[in-house]
Amino acid sequence: MYGLIGKMRASSGQRDAIMELLCVSTRALPGCLSYIVATDPADADAIWVTEVWTDAESHKASLQLPEVQAAIAKARPFIAGFEFQVETHPVGGFGLPAGGTG
Repeated sequence: MYGLIGKMRASSGQRDAIMELLCVSTRALPGCLSYIVATDPADADAIWVTEVWTDAESHKASLQLPEVQAAIAKARPFIAGFEFQVETHPVGGFGLPAGGTG
């Protein structure tokens, strides 16, 4: 499995608009096992995204899908920046397939 955890910053007052676009555009992505969009209780403009994919190739391919490209284009004006992104290798957990390898 392949995972990503990232934090992005919305332009002031635009967090909900970005989160809506992220949630709508990620409902059926081939190879995506989990895609969680979360607010940060200590920062009104921060958005956390936690992703689990079957493999890195599935994630890379998803970025070329027309619906993902459209969501990126719509969200871009509302994004102030990306603070960081960490690659992980999920090994399992509630909601993920058993027997995953890192």
